[in-house]
Amino acid sequence: MQRLWTPHRMVYVADTHQPDEHDCPFCHAPELSDEKALIVYRGKTAYALLNLFPYNNGHLLVCPYRHISTYDEASAEEVAEIGEITQTAMRVLKDVMGCHGFNIGMNQGEVAGAGIAAHLHQHVVPRWRADANFFPIIAKTKSMPQLLGDVRERVAAAWPVDPGPAS
Repeated sequence: MQRLWTPHRMVYVADTHQPDEHDCPFCHAPELSDEKALIVYRGKTAYALLNLFPYNNGHLLVCPYRHISTYDEASAEEVAEIGEITQTAMRVLKDVMGCHGFNIGMNQGEVAGAGIAAHLHQHVVPRWRADANFFPIIAKTKSMPQLLGDVRERVAAAWPVDPGPAS
């Protein structure tokens, strides 16, 4: 087995503080304007916003409004809406960003790599055929061709009024 050393990732694991509902960015975001919080959609029990530290352009997070830390704590209604928002996010990102695939997942707990383990969130990361390179590892820099505010505007504008299941 080969190892790829990435010491720059220590910033994500070195801080052991996990926010409670009083200092949680995912609890605070819905209190802000959509533009300021980078929110692209507000549902009944969950919402979608752009990741402030994206892996790729268009990297969205789907969060319940409730401050829960793991998927098994989510209600059936939250699970269903998180799934619906994720499906809609995929459709919107394909249309707006022209991506070819996705990485979708939830890191449950600090030991599993969750930067904010205290508040459940699902990553929806658009991928393109030629988007993998070693620039982030070698130069500690991720090339982001679009500004977050511009991406938020495009994704929010393309989000359907009724994001229910496709027919």
